[in-house]
Amino acid sequence: MKTKNVLPLLLFLFVTATFIAQNATVKGVLLDENNKPLPGVNILKSTGGGTQSDINGYYLIEIPANQSVTLTFSYVGFKNVELTITLDPNADYEVNPVMKTDIAQIGEVVISRKRERQIEGILTISPDVIRKMVGANAGVENLLKSLPGVSGNDELSTQYNVRGGNYDENLVYVNDIEVYRPFLIRSGQQEGLSFVNSELTRSVDFSAGGFQAKYGDKLSSVLDIEYRQPVDFGASADISLLGASVSVEGISKSERLRGIVGLRYRDNSLFVEAKQTETNFKPKFADAQTYLTYKFTNKFELGFLGNVSINDYNYKPLTRQTNFGTLADPVALLVFYEGQEEDRYNTFFGALKGTYVASDTYTAKFIASAYQTTEQEYFDILAEYRLGEVNTDIGGENLGEVEFTEGIGGQLTHARNDLDALIINVEHKGNISLKENKIEYGIKYTREDIRDRVQEYEIIDSAGFSIRPPIIDFINEQPYTPFDAPIVPFTDIRAQNDVQIDRISGYAQWSRRDTLGNNTKLWLNAGVRAHNWTVNGDGITSTTQTVFSPRGQIALKPDWEMDMLFRLSGGLYHQPPFYRELRDSTGTVRPGVKAQQSVHIVLGNDYSFDLWERPFTLSSEAYYKSLTDVNPYTLENVRIRYRARNNAVAYAYGIDLRLAGEFVPGTESWVSFGYLKTEENIEDRGYIFRPTDQRLKFGVLFQDYVKIIPDLKMYLNMVYNTGLPGGSPSYADPYDFQTRLPDYKRADVGVSYVIVSKDKLRDSGWLKPFKELTIGAEIFNIFDVRNSITNTFVRDVYTKVQYSVPNFLTPRVFNVRATMKF
Repeated sequence: MKTKNVLPLLLFLFVTATFIAQNATVKGVLLDENNKPLPGVNILKSTGGGTQSDINGYYLIEIPANQSVTLTFSYVGFKNVELTITLDPNADYEVNPVMKTDIAQIGEVVISRKRERQIEGILTISPDVIRKMVGANAGVENLLKSLPGVSGNDELSTQYNVRGGNYDENLVYVNDIEVYRPFLIRSGQQEGLSFVNSELTRSVDFSAGGFQAKYGDKLSSVLDIEYRQPVDFGASADISLLGASVSVEGISKSERLRGIVGLRYRDNSLFVEAKQTETNFKPKFADAQTYLTYKFTNKFELGFLGNVSINDYNYKPLTRQTNFGTLADPVALLVFYEGQEEDRYNTFFGALKGTYVASDTYTAKFIASAYQTTEQEYFDILAEYRLGEVNTDIGGENLGEVEFTEGIGGQLTHARNDLDALIINVEHKGNISLKENKIEYGIKYTREDIRDRVQEYEIIDSAGFSIRPPIIDFINEQPYTPFDAPIVPFTDIRAQNDVQIDRISGYAQWSRRDTLGNNTKLWLNAGVRAHNWTVNGDGITSTTQTVFSPRGQIALKPDWEMDMLFRLSGGLYHQPPFYRELRDSTGTVRPGVKAQQSVHIVLGNDYSFDLWERPFTLSSEAYYKSLTDVNPYTLENVRIRYRARNNAVAYAYGIDLRLAGEFVPGTESWVSFGYLKTEENIEDRGYIFRPTDQRLKFGVLFQDYVKIIPDLKMYLNMVYNTGLPGGSPSYADPYDFQTRLPDYKRADVGVSYVIVSKDKLRDSGWLKPFKELTIGAEIFNIFDVRNSITNTFVRDVYTKVQYSVPNFLTPRVFNVRATMKF
């Protein structure tokens, strides 16, 4: 009887205790005055404890139920927001506070936000500057080329090299997902659109070297981009003579589903038709991109990143005349073409990313992605040329015309190249926060399946004679002895490869923020990467290799009156070979190619100060790289051909300087300077220039407006690079061609007028739907400088002289542009 009375009592006490102990949940998105999410906002409970908003401004915090609790939201440069609330057990309450700027601290806000990334050696670039800045191929990569240590000598290409590396040595991430570029691209005008859609970006971070272990296995740089999660409906469009870009974003009523979609179309004919070669040119570059997220619970979110890109390049050259030489001895090359080129690059990319916030101290991410590219490069082009003297009579009617022909010849180029690549990744990442310490780890499996057919040849004819390759020795005793050797092309490459590469990589790193003495800030980071890969395929001996890459960083901000930050970073960096690096100049795959290795040291300083009562930062970095197991290559425009042999050593050193700040009040501009020297020693033959040895670099990115008409704005993007080594024939020994191309000089200017902005909204009329509307004009290469990136080699059969004829890039081009938001 007593037992029967006790059991219900115990059950009642247990249920009551459970009910009383239950908590409630407060969640939401923290916004600024422009309805943009705020990451890293501190949320403190009056009962003790707290959390921070994530990179998308989202926060979730548990509070005791049936109890009045005050939440305090604080962020540097913004006024605190306090919320007092009492919730029932298991209640799920959503509130989206809007934090307003503290005017007295606004100057510190700009510095403090960037300082968090500067400590780690990361440069943060404003997406608004990227979207507004003028350039022949406007976007993230266009802006990077104005930075010290970053170079690119083809304005139509989005490829860039960093501190002596090449285009294949740069990592690119979008929302923690690694993205890739096409394989067969050989010139900038074929390239079309880069993967990154600047209209969708929320944040852009860039490191030119000495980066952390979590960032992957490349030798040169990291570009880390975050696409934004919308908080409301919005649409934008960017329309010009070069194409159009449209984006739409929105959020569901439940606020669980958020999505943004971008469509782009580009037409390079405006540039190509301005060149010296007359053509029928029909390019079609288009892509569609989307980033969707769905919050299943308060702790788990699933995101999807998708991209479809279709690039069709139909090129039919007709004629060309290039004048070169000197004033005393001018020479002209006239070319008449037959045939055409048809290229196609179609890429499909999809990725799922699951983020699970297990607690305030642990977050897990699960990523799966697939990338497929199908590429074809078909062309048959017959070029019949004549080389002659130019009329220099300034007053004559035939000025500039060819009067005397010194040599004639022909060239037939043929290609039937196909490539089909499928790359699959599965990855897990974790972040653990323990007070001032942070531990990050990750493991990744990659499967690369590549099918490749290379079939290309070149036949050169000079006055009826087929020129044989220079590497073939033969005896010709005509007319006394008949010459019956077979006629062979000047160059001939034929190969078919079926290659699979399996990779397992992982990393672990630790970082800590600390305070020394009164207020000296210290940041430490140490980590290690491991990478194992196996190459196999049809007719290929299976080969497995493993490398380890320890890395470290230290940053110190002394408690001085001067705002100084010092950094030292470095480590052992490896770049395991991708398929392109395994294939030699004959198309043969060499599975035993090792990972290129670099010992990298970077010493940096950031000095922040006020000039003209406006904030400025002078950033400087000195670096040194010692490279072994180097895989030599030749660079022709943007096409890289590796020797697929680790038969060289190299070094690179230099210094980068950048002064950034408000040269004009309310705008961000910078001036940059870089010095670089990089050389390589192939098979102990002595040191020579590497293909990317660009000694001096000057860059200016400048924004301005008319003081009495502040809505009339000007944007200037100016670059000067000293000439690259190169311009040699693809078959040539680099030790025989150590000349340099001319210096690269280019200035692009844009002028725009703001019709509608957040401060000039219209209440009626056709302008009412617009949140922003800007129209303007752009002048590319305003000084009409004739830059060249490659040479065409032709021979004079009479004098036996081989002429190097420059292939000039785009001249001065005019464009009109309109941007709008709804």
